[in-house]
Order: sequence, then C-alpha cells, then structure tokens
Amino acid sequence: MHSNLIVARMDLESGGQVADLFREFDATEMPHRMGTRRRQLFGYRGLYFHLQDFDGENGSENIEQAKTDPRFIRISDDLKPFIEAYDPATWRSPADAMATRFYHWEAKA
Repeated sequence: MHSNLIVARMDLESGGQVADLFREFDATEMPHRMGTRRRQLFGYRGLYFHLQDFDGENGSENIEQAKTDPRFIRISDDLKPFIEAYDPATWRSPADAMATRFYHWEAKA
C-alpha cells in the first residue's frame, strides 16, 4: 500500500463543506480509477491534512493520469474557495504540498 499526505491551509469551519465535496467525488468511480483505498481528512489549527491510501505503489502515478478527468478538475476547482496552498509562493501542483514520510512502522499480520 502507498500513502500520500497533502498539507494545506483551511478555515476549519469549512470542514463540512469540504467533506461534502469529497463525499460526492468518492461516490463516483474516480477513487477506484486512481486506486484509492482510503481517504481521511484532518484539520488542526488552520491546517488541512489529506491522507490518501492507495492499492499498490503507484498512487502518485494514478493521480497524475486522473488529473485530466473532468471530475478531478471539477473537485479541484470546487475546493479552491476552502483550501489554500501552505506556501503559495512555491505551489504549482498537489505534489508541492505532499509531506515526505521519514518513518514507517506496521504491525505484522
């Protein structure tokens, strides 16, 4: 399994609206197209954390391929009033907002 963590800024009062947008998006086949296994959204002191788990190791590649889909473009546009780049001076794409994992542990089955 592969995970991505996107970090951005968000007024936490808009969390319900952001959740509604993802609820609609996740009801389509788009998560399956991207290999998304699980999505979790978190907020803390004006920060937004979007944890997305993927089947396999190519989650980032699948997102790149899905970026041209009208549904992906629509949710990206719909989120703009609520989510802003953590560092607008360096943001060009979601890849610029990805946290880097520096430790991982998993219990044995």
